[in-house]
Amino acid sequence: MNRRTTRSVTALLLLPALAACSIGDVRRPPPNRASASHRPVVTAPAPPRVVGFDEVRHVRVAVPQRYDQPFVEFADAQHGYALFAACAGQPPGRGCPALLYVTVDGGRSWRALRHPRPAAQDQQLYAVPGALVLLAEPYGWYTSIDGGATFAHTTGAEPLPLVAARGDYQVIEGLGGVGEWDGRHLRPLAVQPSVPGLNTVGHYGDLIVAAGAAAGRPYAAVSRDQGRHWLSTTVPFSGGEVGLLRVAFAPDGAGWLIGERPDRTGFPALWRFVRPRSWEPERAVGHPAQARSVAPIGVGLLAVTGPDGAGMVAGGRYYHLDWPLTAEHYLTVLTDGTIAARGPDDVILGTGWTANRRWIKVILDGD
Repeated sequence: MNRRTTRSVTALLLLPALAACSIGDVRRPPPNRASASHRPVVTAPAPPRVVGFDEVRHVRVAVPQRYDQPFVEFADAQHGYALFAACAGQPPGRGCPALLYVTVDGGRSWRALRHPRPAAQDQQLYAVPGALVLLAEPYGWYTSIDGGATFAHTTGAEPLPLVAARGDYQVIEGLGGVGEWDGRHLRPLAVQPSVPGLNTVGHYGDLIVAAGAAAGRPYAAVSRDQGRHWLSTTVPFSGGEVGLLRVAFAPDGAGWLIGERPDRTGFPALWRFVRPRSWEPERAVGHPAQARSVAPIGVGLLAVTGPDGAGMVAGGRYYHLDWPLTAEHYLTVLTDGTIAARGPDDVILGTGWTANRRWIKVILDGD
């Protein structure tokens, strides 16, 4: 069975599941995109729908009412952190010290942590596998590798766990080249890929992909020997300007290029990596004109949030899904394969595999 037949069979197997959660007619005119041009479907925001969650984890903690909603970030389906860092829209200060919370059970319960620098001009939180990183400007970085029990203070460059979380191969800012992370430093590779506008690197297994965009066109190169040699790859292009190119890998290792439009809102161009060294345009017939977030989730599927809520690119088509996500949710895929969709007042976790997900709504409020 060849690759194209395999993908067709996969799409056919997924059609019952997609049809079960789709709303409306998905037989729309072909879209406007880099790899399949035609006029896009202009989609107005859909009216609010009553959609169900498998579980709602709504927890109140001892935080004064003057605090705004917290910033919540999960490293995986179980471990997350929350930062209350503003009062009535004002930055944290002596009258509004930053408050920090942790969950180890997916948001069922939250425990207060001591914030190492609660009064600062600006507060940021980063939850990465095995570490919590706080930025309290202008005082610097505070990093914990024991769940927030203790913190190490550093200034200047980003802390090691934050850099390490981006992978073994990264773009070196200011240099415009690819570097390898050795656990302490990001060292430039001796041989650099020839990629105009290089801005993104990703890897899975032995495959490294470096990509970028220049003059509205996408470019990419691949390596299979730890960056010692690079092969330039052809990224088919048939119009539709690309402003920024991203490399993304699905949990099953499938490589994708996501070509964001110059305005960062138009529906992106999509390409799927085909071994050994080529990219295949991914059609998305019937897609909306805009997209807020796009992420590969495995077996050739890409999850999307946009003006009509959630959708899926599968088998060359775009399907509108009745997932409990809105146009305001920005979705990412965590290291354990969990979908995390952050909205203005909640975080929605989708556990499971591919399109079969258990949806959990996590809300954290003050008293």
